[in-house]
Amino acid sequence: MSKGFGRHRRAFQCFLRGAAFFLAVNGLGLETNSGVAGGAPQPMIWHRGELGDPGSLDPHKATTLIESNILDELFEGLVTLNARGEIIPGAAASWTVDPTGTVYDFRLRPDARWSNGNRVTAEDFVFAFRRLMAPVTGAPYANILYTLKNAERINKGELPLEALGARALNETTLEITLEHPAPYFISQLPHLTAKPLHRKSIEAFGSDFVHPAHIVTNGPFMLEEFTPNDRVVMVKNPYYYDAAHVALDEEVFYSLEDRSAGLRRFMAGEIQSYDDVPVEQIGFVRSHLAEAFKVTPNLGSYFYAFDTRYKPFDDKRVRQALAMAIDREFLAERIWGGTMDAGYSFVPPGIPSYGTPATVAWKDSDPFEREDEAKKLLAEAGFGPRGQKLEVEIRFNNSENHRATAVAIADMWKVLGIETRLLATDATTHYAFLREKPPFDVARSGWFADYPDAQNFLFLGQSDNQALNAASFRNKTYDSMMHEAQVEASPERRRAILHEAEALLLDEQPYLVLLTYRSRNLVSPKLKGWEANVLDNHPGRYISIAP
Repeated sequence: MSKGFGRHRRAFQCFLRGAAFFLAVNGLGLETNSGVAGGAPQPMIWHRGELGDPGSLDPHKATTLIESNILDELFEGLVTLNARGEIIPGAAASWTVDPTGTVYDFRLRPDARWSNGNRVTAEDFVFAFRRLMAPVTGAPYANILYTLKNAERINKGELPLEALGARALNETTLEITLEHPAPYFISQLPHLTAKPLHRKSIEAFGSDFVHPAHIVTNGPFMLEEFTPNDRVVMVKNPYYYDAAHVALDEEVFYSLEDRSAGLRRFMAGEIQSYDDVPVEQIGFVRSHLAEAFKVTPNLGSYFYAFDTRYKPFDDKRVRQALAMAIDREFLAERIWGGTMDAGYSFVPPGIPSYGTPATVAWKDSDPFEREDEAKKLLAEAGFGPRGQKLEVEIRFNNSENHRATAVAIADMWKVLGIETRLLATDATTHYAFLREKPPFDVARSGWFADYPDAQNFLFLGQSDNQALNAASFRNKTYDSMMHEAQVEASPERRRAILHEAEALLLDEQPYLVLLTYRSRNLVSPKLKGWEANVLDNHPGRYISIAP
């Protein structure tokens, strides 16, 4: 056991001494501030632990799940998700599509309002879509909505904004024209890139429009406070069309990247939910917090990205060797306590339209055969006993779970004669690093479905997806396959093309696939309306807190 594990174990022993007290006094230690005290109604507040700080509250700058969880509470798109993760009407009450499958008409709710009382109009969506695609915005996620007609060419500066396939037919009718039929288009619209924006506030305050004093939102909640590295406080939006059915008065997100601290605060009743648990404390959680611990299927992949721009990771043989040497079952069962699955595909299982994903060719090989093949590949690339010594630096965002994974992988790579260094930073710094793309060796990454379609994972390997292609992978054949799938009308043929693309990506291994996520949530039994779903999306709109 490394010194890191020893340090965490000593801290956990201190934690355990207080745990029995909290469990005895509070049941699960889960107090709330709802109900009546001294005859006066108390506000109903969901205290919600989050895995880090949001990098941006601008929907066109955000890229992480942390940001998405917050922005989904502040803004509502044409469609939204219910508590089960199912698509339901949002700012649009209804929509129709023409026989070609390329022209959609959305009819907005007549009672849709901004948090300042202004009416939400079709022009608000046109403005937002044009801002998303404007090259000057630099939106890293713009390519999610390249499904809109001319979007890609506009985003690359080849056409004016006015050419975008989005226009207001009148105040309450929005017409969207697609580049090609896309059966998954509606499922893209709950995403943060498809939120409307309040034009006047952005024109008045520029990038400062996200400040609590300036931001105008149309979702169930309004931004009250944002204290970096501490909390985001939101209050109920009285102008929201369904405000009468929103039970919460406030929702507070706490930045808790330290999983052990998150667990302690959950048990102390300071938060009523948390998005993860420390891997070394899973046994305790299962024994003492079984009712609160929710482990459920999730559409997410956990992987490392190789920087394919530079030696030695521009060499496919090196990437394959390092991938083959890893015991994924050990990671899933021993490091992650059985709360993850061994990952051999890039697209996670569970997407109905895709079926069974492709897997690495050596998935069923004997571990010793893999090790021998890995050593052979490294020798061919010039590394090993008769060649150079390979040194690798693994970068990851701070958490006990990511550190434990990196330590285990470094130990597995020792049998190949590899010397591994670990470099941890906070989540905000780590994701900013991946966006800015300075040179690196290997970096922890992962992806959760924005919408349930294989393309939403496989586009991470496209060379024209510079903002999100953390590995900087470039392969003309792969790009051609992805573009072919994008315009393919036949679902069967499209699925076959995407499977071919995934097989190629796994053979090239720019992303070292490790695990398939399961969601691990701590949820107070007093938190009502929280429902497990594969997108791990839990809107405050449906939450209430029992006394």
